Amino acid sequence: MRLASIVLAFTSAVAVGQPAFAQQPISGRGAGRGGNTIAPGESCPPGSTEIRPRLCREPDFPAPSILDYRPHSTLTTPAHKVPQAKYPAIDFHGHPQGLLGSAESIASLGTSLDSLNVRMMIAADNMSGERLLRAVSVINASPKMKDRVRVLAGVNFSNVGPGWAERAIKQLEADVAAGAVGVGEIPKSLGLTIKKPDGSRLKIDDPELDPIWDACARLKLPVFIHTADPQEFFEPIDSKNERWLELALFSDRRYPPERFPKFEELMTERDNLFRKHPKTTFVAAHMAWYANDLGRLGKLLTDYPNVYTELGAVLYDLGRQPRGAHDFFVTYQDRILFGKDSFQPEEYPSYWRVFETHDEYFDYYRGYHAFWKLYGIDLPDEVLKKVYFQNALKLTPGIPQSGWPR
Repeated sequence: MRLASIVLAFTSAVAVGQPAFAQQPISGRGAGRGGNTIAPGESCPPGSTEIRPRLCREPDFPAPSILDYRPHSTLTTPAHKVPQAKYPAIDFHGHPQGLLGSAESIASLGTSLDSLNVRMMIAADNMSGERLLRAVSVINASPKMKDRVRVLAGVNFSNVGPGWAERAIKQLEADVAAGAVGVGEIPKSLGLTIKKPDGSRLKIDDPELDPIWDACARLKLPVFIHTADPQEFFEPIDSKNERWLELALFSDRRYPPERFPKFEELMTERDNLFRKHPKTTFVAAHMAWYANDLGRLGKLLTDYPNVYTELGAVLYDLGRQPRGAHDFFVTYQDRILFGKDSFQPEEYPSYWRVFETHDEYFDYYRGYHAFWKLYGIDLPDEVLKKVYFQNALKLTPGIPQSGWPR
């Protein structure tokens, strides 16, 4: 009889459009007090969570803040720390943070790279002119580091207009003569904040920039380009935004639509650039900000054979989808370059652990980037070699080509 009554109550409630089991008591382990009902498809009110289908309850105790809730996992699984990369790596996205300024500082950089098995760093600091000459002079004067650091040339996008392209190409050719092996990191400010002399936004695919990209093709220089930022930075900063904490901590990572172009608008401009210059090799930094959508990134690489990608600062997305990431790296193994971005030596081993092990459920190194855990994707050796150094060697003739493992 009780079952029949419950069924009757459910069908009656649905018929009048009310939440079913509105007064249904909770029984069994953890029953405790009741809760508030919601209609199918609704979310629980703030401060409560769903404890049974369509039944919400507030906790008995004050909730800790997003900053203070740091539960200790009780999961016990094998752990394999990887302090050094299995094969010597080229950090294609290096920011040595002033360590190219003196013999002492570049020697300390070498010590850190040795401890990680990073054989070479590409300084992607958008250097040009006198700044580039000083860095190259310090590198060449170091017997230990002269074959372990290379620099990318910068491009000044100020005052784009008549005569700009000629000046920019002349400076680029001088920087290459001084030792630059590529171009970049083309900054995210291109498209986001840089203006033309008339005050309009300088778009990534502006035709007035075409001569510089054509010059890069002629000079056989890879163009390392950073476009936009994670899509969540352009979205409302609310309880559904998984980057809420990061956005609350860093005001310069917020892109409200009344002040900035939309994410998809920037992606469209960038892809137009790739399409317009098929003879120019582009390396899309940060996995083109598609590491959370590897299907979309795969389509980008398939559509544009002149485009490669680099994985700096997106480990949090790769490590939370170990099977998909493994398959993606295997499929596109010839198109992915290792890079780290911010130079924090203690953070590199997290990359080695994700790429080289099948460990489960371990911490990412920055809690504000990712509140979830990571998993190892256990890449085959032939893929590791390509990602760590072979693809960078192939794209960048200015890197010393001898002495690398087969």
